[in-house]
Amino acid sequence: MSKTEIRIGGLGGQGVILSGMILGRAASIHDGRHATLIQAFGPEARGSACSAQVTVSDVPIGYPYVRQPGILIVMSRDAYTQFVPQIHPEGILLYEQDLVQPENLPAGVRAFGIPATRMAEQLGRRLVLNIIMVGFCTGVTQVVSEASARQAVIDSVPRGTQKLNLDAFQAGFEFGRNLVVAPSPVAP
Repeated sequence: MSKTEIRIGGLGGQGVILSGMILGRAASIHDGRHATLIQAFGPEARGSACSAQVTVSDVPIGYPYVRQPGILIVMSRDAYTQFVPQIHPEGILLYEQDLVQPENLPAGVRAFGIPATRMAEQLGRRLVLNIIMVGFCTGVTQVVSEASARQAVIDSVPRGTQKLNLDAFQAGFEFGRNLVVAPSPVAP
């Protein structure tokens, strides 16, 4: 796996940007690879569209913008509608299955859903939806190692919430790992 482009989309308040930061941190600091992050969000603090573009590579990254994500993570219907046309023809779609119902996927795209919001509610905090999605992404795609992602979660969340966030990561990771034995993500 030389280079993997990842796009994460959702709504402000879902932790989209933090998800991108965690994946980038896991890749660059803990896996010893190269990573870039570009974020975009609306002016509202919560509820507006936001996205993160993460590129992970074994070699230095010359162009940080995601053109055709090999991995697309969506946590809202609007993000799905906006970003699915850009997914690589052999890409992986990861989606919050209670909020997104995939349709008209390009042939060759593999789609995996998770009830992340319900799982977060069962853990007692809806806010850990994003950490469940990071675990799910790690379990399905192996774009970063489990140990690196786990450490990046610990490094990225507020003190006192580490156990809750690690439980959320583990729930998403096991759900994803049980769905598929993952081949390497598509390099554009």
